[in-house]
Amino acid sequence: MEKEILRKSLMLKNDEENGSVQIADDVVAMIASLAASEIQGVEVPAGNITNELMSKVGVNKLTKGVKVDMAEGKVQIHIAITVAYGLNIPATCHKVQKKVKATVENMTGLECTDVNVRIVAVHNL
Repeated sequence: MEKEILRKSLMLKNDEENGSVQIADDVVAMIASLAASEIQGVEVPAGNITNELMSKVGVNKLTKGVKVDMAEGKVQIHIAITVAYGLNIPATCHKVQKKVKATVENMTGLECTDVNVRIVAVHNL
């Protein structure tokens, strides 16, 4: 799969017969946000949402708290989360890292080199 950097997007495939496929960094951020929110006791700043609400909530809200750096065909993700009180924070962050990395790589085919997690709050969720 050919990969090259384009303005805030990454070229996944460039085929003269069928055209090109690009993925925007906001899409990668949305995937990371949704993957992290699937971990029990974890919320991303936009909160847990269903697919029905995705169409009503803008991309900016879904990607709030997630920063994506794409360079040379590789992706780094920086994500801020809220953790439920009483959970083991290191273990929970490790679950978030594994889930986000696996989901981004499976859905996009991109290599995710880092998933940096920042705890912004602890709440009774």
